[in-house]
Amino acid sequence: MSPTSPALSDDDRTALYDAQNAWASDDDFFLALVSGGEASRVLDLGCGTGRLTLALAAAGHRVTGIDPDGAAVAAARRKPGADAVVWVVGTSEQIPPGAGFDAALMTAHVAQAIADEGMWRGTLDDLHAALVPGGLLAFDSRDPARRAWERWNREGSHGTETLLDGTTVEVWHEVSAVDDGAPDTWLVHLAEHTLLPDGTHVVDDGELVFRSEARLRADLAAAGFVVEQVYGGWDRQPVGEGAGELIVLARRV
Repeated sequence: MSPTSPALSDDDRTALYDAQNAWASDDDFFLALVSGGEASRVLDLGCGTGRLTLALAAAGHRVTGIDPDGAAVAAARRKPGADAVVWVVGTSEQIPPGAGFDAALMTAHVAQAIADEGMWRGTLDDLHAALVPGGLLAFDSRDPARRAWERWNREGSHGTETLLDGTTVEVWHEVSAVDDGAPDTWLVHLAEHTLLPDGTHVVDDGELVFRSEARLRADLAAAGFVVEQVYGGWDRQPVGEGAGELIVLARRV
């Protein structure tokens, strides 16, 4: 979830996103996962401003990055090494036909941003079609058992970030409601707050869906995947340990 208000320019919005999403252990995990063998064809679905996408290309992979946010993709295209990546503005529906990817990634909790159930099923179907037989699908989703949303309030999430012009802004998240929707699913309604020095208060509403491990396994099986492993942290801890994640590795049948 990122700011979309006209109070922030596209450049400031993407700069704020990059400041809040620096390289971390999750990027190390996915880069090492894909780079364990020969150079391959990799899809980065929900690539954002290209942090991991560009690293995958620099490691020698043939990479396609897709994101529905045109400003984020434009920012990615301006970064060093961007010419080595095929960039697409869109969703899984815009995956190039017949691409035959060896691996597909949805990182930075992109799977949780696909809250609509029909779109989620369609995304998994599109990814299945985009992968070669035996191709790898890997993504992360927060474990609902940790109830992370209970800590998403001003006191627990408040911080400051610096925009391109040197302006310091305050940022925090607040949850307004949590809905128990489909089985083993929690839909969290939250707002991202950005407070500018002149007092302008930007509030951007969004939704994130938390799916249990059982729900993710069932959805993947229905889409034609076999789950190889689910980890709870970036050091491959069991579910329930580590960072409170559900890090899913699955193969196309």
